[in-house]
Amino acid sequence: MSVQAAQITQIADQLTYNADGLIPAIAQQHDSGEVLMMAWMNRDAVVETLTTGRVCYYSRSRGKLWRKGETSGQIQTLTDFRYDCDQDTILVQVDQKGVACHTGRRNCFYFAVRDGVETIISQPEISADALYGDAK
Repeated sequence: MSVQAAQITQIADQLTYNADGLIPAIAQQHDSGEVLMMAWMNRDAVVETLTTGRVCYYSRSRGKLWRKGETSGQIQTLTDFRYDCDQDTILVQVDQKGVACHTGRRNCFYFAVRDGVETIISQPEISADALYGDAK
């Protein structure tokens, strides 16, 4: 095992995962600060992300690793990997290619409460069919 691989393993092992072996990961566009999405990582996703520089999550619905953009082409390239003081939440600063949300929006946070009313504050930039085709 290389020194870098040993360091990555040490970092992955010191993080605090929940009872399901997962840790929340917030993706933020590195240059604008825009919060793009929240997903889950397991230890293997952390190691892969730090090793490859391509952001990898754990898909709870599929029960396996999910490499962001593997079906849509909307890849996240890691620019910085951070975690909080309790080591139980990750912030990945990324360079997002295209949209981050599976709905075709730039980010997943398009619901807002304005004057006590739920409001949709952004529209899709691309259709889900264009993103995923038959892979949905």
